[in-house]
Amino acid sequence: MPSLVPSLPPGYRCRPTTAGDVPAIHALVTDCERQVYGRARSDVGAIAADLTRPGLTPESDTVLVHDPAGRLVARAWVDRRSAVDVHPEHRGRGLGTALLAWTLERARQAGTARVVQTVPDADTDAVALLRAHGYEPLVTAWLLEFAMPDEPAVPCPPAGITVRPFRPGDGPVTHVLVQDAFDEWQERRQAYGEWAAHIVDRPTFAPERSALAFAGDHLVGAALALDVPGTNEGYLEQVAVRHDHRGRGIARLLLRHSFRAFHRAGSRSCTLWTHSDTGALDLYLRVGMTVRHSSTVFRRDLEGLGGC
Repeated sequence: MPSLVPSLPPGYRCRPTTAGDVPAIHALVTDCERQVYGRARSDVGAIAADLTRPGLTPESDTVLVHDPAGRLVARAWVDRRSAVDVHPEHRGRGLGTALLAWTLERARQAGTARVVQTVPDADTDAVALLRAHGYEPLVTAWLLEFAMPDEPAVPCPPAGITVRPFRPGDGPVTHVLVQDAFDEWQERRQAYGEWAAHIVDRPTFAPERSALAFAGDHLVGAALALDVPGTNEGYLEQVAVRHDHRGRGIARLLLRHSFRAFHRAGSRSCTLWTHSDTGALDLYLRVGMTVRHSSTVFRRDLEGLGGC
């Protein structure tokens, strides 16, 4: 049992997460996604990567909830960021409230200054629950879609720029590019191992559909793609361009290369997430993408506060 146990409704029991629980957690998360989005979006690799976040200790920072029949019906984890998922058939019974209170108390116990959690705007009950617990909006995130009934055209590259797919050995230099490009808005730089677990080491990483841009021998841009099973569409996990090469059309070029690669593999749409801190929404809209869904990243400050 975790050192801090949520106060669950009668009949439910909890325990920490183990590596062997990843498939069951993935099934739970995809059931929740179908309820909100009408389709599943997550893959097993994403679930596994969350459990290896630096600083997260599964024994104390994760909780799985099972019903009286032994079925996994809810889960939560917290480590600066947090996630709470409750199976649609078990909502309205107090599980979400209990797990959200647990994430706050566990974060406070660990000395965390604030907790951040992302919730789909369409999940109005979850939004209301976070607001009732003192969470405030931090940024807006959008899932953007590029429809591809026909093969996308790829523009000519700017002078001196070449594009090729991701190759073995490209990970370290791509990691540096991404971290440098995201420094202006991300809260901390990720070490290579953490970044790779979420991107290039995931089983769904698609190197042949990931495009890298070079100025001579120097990497100046990257679009990193995932081929998520069961979605029948492409997905771009990260798009980054070096600061001194922005405004040259490199991001649009990389997007189109990845779009075309997905189209040739049979996908007829491609998606990606962006949020308001990146300032990239207008770029994606100009490329021809449209907003499919939106989410809000909520923040709860913990310093100096008493109970939940």
